[in-house]
Formats: sequence, C-alpha cells, structure tokens
Amino acid sequence: MTTQTLGRRAWLLHSMRRLLISGAAAGAAASVLAAYPERPITLIVPFAPGGSSDIIARTIAPDLSAKLGQSIIVENYAGAGGVLGMQRAVRANADGYSILLGSGSEVLINKLINPSLPYDGQRDLKPVVFVGTGPMVLVGKKSLPPNNIKELIAYAKDEKNHLNFASAGNGTPMQVAGELFNIKAKTSITHVPYKGASPALVDIMGGQIELGVATLTAAQTFIKSGKIKAYGLTSREKSPLAPDIPAIGQVPGLEAVDLGVWFGLFVPAKTNEAVVQKLESASKEVLANPEVIKKLADQGVIASGKSAADLKNFLSIESEKYRAVIKAADIKPQ
Repeated sequence: MTTQTLGRRAWLLHSMRRLLISGAAAGAAASVLAAYPERPITLIVPFAPGGSSDIIARTIAPDLSAKLGQSIIVENYAGAGGVLGMQRAVRANADGYSILLGSGSEVLINKLINPSLPYDGQRDLKPVVFVGTGPMVLVGKKSLPPNNIKELIAYAKDEKNHLNFASAGNGTPMQVAGELFNIKAKTSITHVPYKGASPALVDIMGGQIELGVATLTAAQTFIKSGKIKAYGLTSREKSPLAPDIPAIGQVPGLEAVDLGVWFGLFVPAKTNEAVVQKLESASKEVLANPEVIKKLADQGVIASGKSAADLKNFLSIESEKYRAVIKAADIKPQ
C-alpha cells in the first residue's frame, strides 16, 4: 500500500470520526433542547421586592413562562448590594433552571470595587438577552439656587458652597454616575450613600441633602410634583421617557457623562448553548411584545431585546467605563 493511499485512508477515517462526533454533539443538543424545560424555572432577583429589578422580573416572567411552557418563580435573594444574589446565580446548576435578572451593580461594579469577591460576572455568567436600559437623573432640593447644569457647576465650584450628593448606596451605578459628573465638571461634590433610592429622595425633598443621582423610575414622581429639581439626565441624549429633562452629556465638556441603568438575563457560564439559544429566542419575543414594552416604559425602562452577543459586547464597554471612574474617584468597598 502506497504512502499516498495510507494518507488518504487516514484522512477519510479522520473525516468520518469528525462527522460522528459532530453528529453525536448535534444529537445531544437536540435532545437537551427537546426536553428543556421540564420543570419550573427560578428567576433570581438579587434585590428586595419592590425595587426596579424586582418589578422588571415580575413584568417579563408571565410572558416568558407562556413562551417556554413552564412556570417561572421569581426569587428575591437580597443582601450585600446584590452580592448574595450573584453568588446564588453563579453557584446554581448550569442547566437553564436558574436565571439571573442582573444589572450593573452586582454583575460588574461590585467586583471592580472589591476584587476579592469570589465571582466575576463576565467570567461566571453567560448572557442570554439584553432586557433594557433606563436613564438616571441628577436632582436637587427645591431651594437650591442653581436652575440648570451650568449654574450648578459654577455654584459647586464656589468655595462658600459645600455640596453633597446622595445615591442608592455604595457601588451603585448612581454613585458611579455622580462621580463621573464630578470628574468631568471638575467639581468636588461629596458622595453620601443611602440604603436605597427612596430614603435618599425623601431627604432631598426635605432639604437634608442638596443633590442626588437616582433612576428616573424612582425620581419621576418627586420631579413631576415639583418637590425636587431635575438638573439633567446622566446621558448623552435626551430620553423619550422624560422629554422635558435635558441631557447632561449635551453640555459642552460633559459629553462623557453617559451612564444609565441596564438589565439583562444571565445563566451560569457552563449552561448548554442549545438551552441558552432557546431562552434567548423566547426572551426576544417577550421583549418585542407591545404590552411588555409599555409596562417597562411605565417603569422607566426602554426595552431592548438585543441578543446575547450584543449584551456581552455591551458589558465589555460598560465595564471599562465603570473601571475608569472607580479608579479616578478612588471608590472603595464599604
């Protein structure tokens, strides 16, 4: 037998082996996909009931349940600024029966501030779908003299005026956005962390603290009632959810002030790709439903429905934004 014939036979055997392996893999994936889901799915919310993440989870869960043909149980696993819920998600079985409704704080920011945390959102989670984004807004007490961003910056730079800004807590996107404003506006407004948006906004309304950064969802009732001032959204563009509020990023020199809140669905990193694709397809259909879009808009969130790949790319970009602010502002864990 010639060397050429032996080589051809070896090539044929290798090709057949590859076909068998790929066929077996395809058969296994099809089997997994056909069986999934066979039992109820847990949707983990790493914050207490009543917050933005909880409301969004309960908004999409019924429609996602209908699409998948299985019950979806929303589980609030709160504590440590989302850390406990994240740990619950990354340690769950990678079988598609545990899904995380994740956001910036727990998926990215906490790890950037505290590298010793035993998880990495980008490494230990696999994106499923981009749920949506929402604007944040810089607000102030009604008696504060400045009436717009330019006046506020000038006021803050006057040595006679010491200002503080409240956020929903240390390591939240609200703190990062406030510090980003400080950096770009060259101001030194002091951060005061609160345990949630509501107590922070109540204190701004009562005049106990001068400024705050909050989600539009949390602040809009106070703004509409005239109890607090809205200086601007922490974004480059105005939002259709609040067309009367200017965008801070449109002020010359503040173009980099472009941070909002965002939400996505994630599963443990080793989850079968066929299961991820089924979840992604069902989720995208849900987020294209006009009723769901309206419900999310009512909560200050613009539905996205972008793919898992889009969410993965977004996380990389957003992570670098957070990293730069955290380093420049020297944000530490508390």
